[in-house]
Amino acid sequence: MAGHSQFKNIMHRKGAQDAKRAKVFTKLIRELTVAARSGLPDPAMNPRLRAAIAAARAANMPKDTMERAIARGSGGEDGANYEEVRYEGYGPGSVAIIVEALTDNRNRTASEVRSAFSKHGGNMGETNSVSFMFDRIGAIRYPADVAGAEEMFEAALEAGAENVETTEDGHDITCAPDDLSSVRDALEGKFGAPEYARLDWRAQTTVPVTDEQAAQTLLKLLDVLEDNDDVQRVSANFDIAEDIMERLSA
Repeated sequence: MAGHSQFKNIMHRKGAQDAKRAKVFTKLIRELTVAARSGLPDPAMNPRLRAAIAAARAANMPKDTMERAIARGSGGEDGANYEEVRYEGYGPGSVAIIVEALTDNRNRTASEVRSAFSKHGGNMGETNSVSFMFDRIGAIRYPADVAGAEEMFEAALEAGAENVETTEDGHDITCAPDDLSSVRDALEGKFGAPEYARLDWRAQTTVPVTDEQAAQTLLKLLDVLEDNDDVQRVSANFDIAEDIMERLSA
C-alpha cells in the first residue's frame, strides 16, 4: 500500500469512523479562517474559501461554526493569526515525509513535530531536505456519484487536467499547479463544488518498507502527525506490502 497525502490508505485501514470529529473540525476551521484571510470572504470570489466550505459541509460542520471561522479570517472577529508552515524529514525505513501545518505558534508546532519524528524512529530535516523527491501538483477530488468514470475523464481532459484516477471511493484529478484554478473552475461548472481542490505533493518514486516492525513504527508516526491539531496534511513516499498491512491491521 503506497503512501500519499491525507493517508488515504491509513484512514481506509482504520475506518472512517475512527476519525475524531473534534480534530477534523479544528483542522477545517483553521483552513476556513486562513482561506477567508487570504482573499475575499465571498466564496464566489475566493476559490480556496469555496473549497474549504465544501470540505466543511462534507464533514457536516454546522453552518454557524463555518460562519464564525470565516468571520475571524475576514476580520469580523478577533482570532488567532495562523501561518502556513512546512516541515520535512525521514521516517523509519528512510521514508520521506512532508508535513504541512497551519499554526498560531511556530515554536510549539516545530517542537511537537520534531518530537513525533524522534520518538518514532525518524529525523526532522531542513526545509527542502526531502521535497525534491516529490512533484508539486494540483489535486481535485469528487465523490464517485457525481459522474461515471468516462464522463469525468472526458470532462477533466477537456478542462486541461493531466490524469484522472477513478475508484469506488471517488474521482482523483491531477493537473499542473498553474492550471489548478482553470481546471477546478471548469469542473465545478459541470459537476458542482469538489470535495477539495488544492496544491498537493506526489512522490516521484516510492520506498518499499519490507520490515514489519519498521512499517508499524512508520504508521504510528504518521498517525501521531495526523492527530496533531496544527497539522493539515502529511505526504509520504512509502510502499508497504499488502500482507504486512493485513497483519498490522489484524
